[in-house]
Amino acid sequence: MKRFARLYTALDETTSTSEKVAALAAYFSSTPPGDAAWALHFLIGRRPKRLISARKLRVWAAEEAQLPEWLVDESYQAVGDLAETITLLLPTSDVPTDLPLTYWVERLLRLRDEDDDVQREVMVQSWRQLGAQERFVWNKLITGSFRVGGSQQLVIRAIAELSGIAEGVVSHRLMGVWEPTPEFFQRLIAPDTRDADVSRPYPFFLAHPLDGAPDSLGQQSDWLVEWKWDGIRAQLIRRAGQIFLWSRGEELLKGRFPEVETAGTLLPDGTVIDGELLPWENNAPLPFSELQRRTGRKHLSQQILDEVPVVLVAYDLLEEGGADTRELPLRERRGRLRALLQSVPGSQLVLSEAVPASAWDDIIAARDGARERGAEGLMLKRLDSTYGVGRRRGDWWKWKVDPHRVDAVLIYAEPGSGKRAGLFTDYTFGLWEGNHLVPFAKAYSGLTDEEIRQVDAFIRRNTLEKFGPVRTVKPDLVFELAFEGIQRSSRHKSGVAVRFPRMARWRTDKKAEEADTIERVRALLES
Repeated sequence: MKRFARLYTALDETTSTSEKVAALAAYFSSTPPGDAAWALHFLIGRRPKRLISARKLRVWAAEEAQLPEWLVDESYQAVGDLAETITLLLPTSDVPTDLPLTYWVERLLRLRDEDDDVQREVMVQSWRQLGAQERFVWNKLITGSFRVGGSQQLVIRAIAELSGIAEGVVSHRLMGVWEPTPEFFQRLIAPDTRDADVSRPYPFFLAHPLDGAPDSLGQQSDWLVEWKWDGIRAQLIRRAGQIFLWSRGEELLKGRFPEVETAGTLLPDGTVIDGELLPWENNAPLPFSELQRRTGRKHLSQQILDEVPVVLVAYDLLEEGGADTRELPLRERRGRLRALLQSVPGSQLVLSEAVPASAWDDIIAARDGARERGAEGLMLKRLDSTYGVGRRRGDWWKWKVDPHRVDAVLIYAEPGSGKRAGLFTDYTFGLWEGNHLVPFAKAYSGLTDEEIRQVDAFIRRNTLEKFGPVRTVKPDLVFELAFEGIQRSSRHKSGVAVRFPRMARWRTDKKAEEADTIERVRALLES
């Protein structure tokens, strides 16, 4: 546990990629396989859900620190991070332990089914046994807030460096369902790479945002241009007579899209298709909100299956006849994919449409009309590109349409967390409906550190009401909000919900009464 906590600190204290990779490689090369497996599990984001409520933790910490609960609550509001607050308030441990990470994880997981008395006893004992650095990491795991300054790709690079195995193989082995056991970690670094699991998907290849005009990419004829859809990126796998449907988030979607899985049974064995799950009707996509009607249900009735039919729009062929095709050029993979889908009856597997064009001007015009087709923009893929791993520049680009923009008024604020603890950084914005402001969207990103400090000072000077951590703010500040999509919503006072809202700029040149109206936003639904 000490070693894992030191690694956490080392990753958190540097922004250097090479230093992070070196720290990870040193840790994995000197750590027993059992601890290494659990560390890997947490470092790539597979943290446990919160096992004990924040309220219980604050009460028990107050008792252990011999402090009134109100003081712990006030400290939490000031710090903004419960794990850090408890670590700072508890007395220093006099009996630090050298027990391994595996011991502490097993202790943590056993808490799930215990009653309050047992949970409290285990938590207090753990706090007393752990030093400050280890206690902080333990608290992060308990609260479900464990995040560290390193991406999965950095972990993959470190494992590849210490094992001598290609990054793509390491990434492939980490996909799918696996348990953090010593045996798994030993298989992960094993030099024999003939271990393709029958259900395991390939790492997804991702596109970079395109900045500027597409004619900087060279000849238009060297590129495949497709519509960029707003759905669920997925891989459909048929191996050993079985069907597997994986999301890009490494979730096995078994039973969630039965019509697509049924279509997959018609594919030849040893086939893997990369595509996008979309609600689809009359050869066109339905709004993303329709897909949410299905993903939000535990059980799919025949009625919802009929109302929201789903297809897999196929982008790429990653495996054919059991052979990995990712190193073939895209033009050949696409040709094979087209031939494959033509041989499969039914309509649940749809070949991604190539946008017809003879020059970049045609592509620019297509992007301008993307919203009318229900698309987010365009995908540009070099025809001679292989299918890579992760997000790499050069061969695949996404060129999204310009976002919608509105001027909205700051009306509520909440404190941030982590490095933003102690500052009001989480904002709710309103739009005018008649002579009053209606809450419209929340946004957390888009301002510089200096702007955040200025807004924080304004909020503290101009708070009208307090509701726990929430502050009602004097409606004076106007911000331009950008967002990607909009849909009707009965759950929001404004009657609409937007996707990916963020602050584009602080409109210091505008007064609150000049902000936009909710009617203008609702009109976007009709455009």
